[in-house]
Amino acid sequence: MRRFAFSLLGTISGYVIGAVAGYWLVSRASGNSHDRPVEAAMTGAFVSGPLGAVVGGVAGILLGKRR
Repeated sequence: MRRFAFSLLGTISGYVIGAVAGYWLVSRASGNSHDRPVEAAMTGAFVSGPLGAVVGGVAGILLGKRR
């Protein structure tokens, strides 16, 4: 149960951190001038957010082990 709780917490926090970081990076670095906010939002929600969720979930599983 402890491992599941840590995994869930890591997944949620990883998604939020990844989505915000992706949005910020794309909004700062994109050369697209027509729809930069849409590009940043879609990248944050569908690319960097899920990647952050996977990394956070794996980290939660590893940190949730009994010692």
